Amino acid sequence: MEMKAGTTLGLIRVWWLAFIVNLGGGFLFGYDSGIRYEPALVLVGFNGAHAELGGVLTFTSYEKDFRYASYGHGGSSTRVSSLAVSLQQLGGFVGCFLVWPMTDALGRRKSLMISSVTFCIGAIIQTINTHSLPAFYVARVIAGLGLGSATVVVPMYTSEMAPKEIRGTLGGMFQWMYTWGMNILVDQSPPETSLTLPGIFLSYWVDYGVQRNVAPKAMQWQIPIALQLIPAGLLGLSMFTVTESVRWLTKKGRHEEAWESLKWIRADDSQATVDEMEEIRYGVELEFQATEGFRFQELLQRQNLYPLMMAFAIFTAQQATGATAFAYYSTQYFKKLVGGSGTQALLLSGIFGAVKVVACAAFVFLLADRFGRRIQLTFGAAFMAACQITTAVVVKCRPPPPAAPPGGHTNVTHSGIATVALIYLFVIAYNLSWGPLPWPYVSEIFSARIREPGVATGVAAQWLWNFVFTLTTPYMISNLGWGTFLLWGLFDTAIALFSWTVLKETKGKSLEEIAQVDAYASNKDLVEQETSPNKQ
Repeated sequence: MEMKAGTTLGLIRVWWLAFIVNLGGGFLFGYDSGIRYEPALVLVGFNGAHAELGGVLTFTSYEKDFRYASYGHGGSSTRVSSLAVSLQQLGGFVGCFLVWPMTDALGRRKSLMISSVTFCIGAIIQTINTHSLPAFYVARVIAGLGLGSATVVVPMYTSEMAPKEIRGTLGGMFQWMYTWGMNILVDQSPPETSLTLPGIFLSYWVDYGVQRNVAPKAMQWQIPIALQLIPAGLLGLSMFTVTESVRWLTKKGRHEEAWESLKWIRADDSQATVDEMEEIRYGVELEFQATEGFRFQELLQRQNLYPLMMAFAIFTAQQATGATAFAYYSTQYFKKLVGGSGTQALLLSGIFGAVKVVACAAFVFLLADRFGRRIQLTFGAAFMAACQITTAVVVKCRPPPPAAPPGGHTNVTHSGIATVALIYLFVIAYNLSWGPLPWPYVSEIFSARIREPGVATGVAAQWLWNFVFTLTTPYMISNLGWGTFLLWGLFDTAIALFSWTVLKETKGKSLEEIAQVDAYASNKDLVEQETSPNKQ
């Protein structure tokens, strides 16, 4: 059965739904990562003064209010930054599993409302000048719970409401919004040593603005943190403008509400929409009959354990590409590639962020549903591997010049230009494949019966490995040197082989077709055996 993507009004509604949930999911995830992550890069200006480029936690106003210092106090700043990052990631990891029973019982809309309120509570406590680091740490955990739960529900809700023809496009919006949030980041250099990036949109401007225009008091660090309340609040409030997931309502036996929800999101009640409703109802009912009375042990059954393992593996692979490490430590990487001054590294990092946004936009609006998921993931990983391995060879054979002395300047060599170009090509490939695609792909491969725990497991892997690689990357850069790029290249090679040999195609199929036909879920023979009237 060939089904159109929907009427014009229906497309507007589903795009609106995708935008608002990803504003509070992907964008908020990226923005929160930005204000806390970018590690301090200490520059020395022409006047000999230090200029520190980093996250909000390195603001002198923040250090003063919370009574710790960056220099000369046994690494207090490093400890505070490490705890602030790891505790929020811990909250996000736990939130992935707490939201599973909640979204099953309450639905997608109410779960996102609760996630929104939870994150806002954490953000408000962080914004209040408590002068207490323990209070700030507790707030990080609370915000992490809200953010982690949202990152599970958002891709699930989007995939369940999107027409199959544009499900990849709408699912890829999570990563695109993440790159926007991540690139409204940090530039803390004072006016006399400030670095402006003409032509580079948005990158580093929030903290740049408060550092340059707001006095070094509490408001200086409160503004970037408080701004998180805007997308988080909009996520909760916007749930009043959309309807509940059609598939969740059908799963709960609320068929009339499910039909009204589908009619609204498609803005259509033609035979095509009737047929879609019947397909959803048949698929959900067949799954329910196959294994009535869900028990946790079902997740260990072969037909369910396999997609569960795939979800975990896919998000593990996403983090193992090396792109997350580049996003968080781009200035350090570019100094490793080109040597020279910190200013040059920061400029290259700004361009790096702009390239990410443009490349991911190209995926969302041009490529998402033109090619199969498996093809894009395979060739994306293979191309990334080629870029990283080539970079390792160039850096090994043509090392960059030493860092410039204070107030000095070092010209970037031809080999440095080549490696920077390779890294830009690498991040383009990532944002055309492994950046955006895992979000819709993992939400597609599960039957309605185990979609909540399945997606939760996959996204939890994302939080887990995000933490692992964030923690280990500085040591890799310091100790492995050029070997860091070789390691990422070998990981990408393995990911390409995994994509080609293991992953199944889901493009253009309804969620019910994927659940009933693909090897990820119960095959038809098993369903027929379980539902047979002759079953003892």
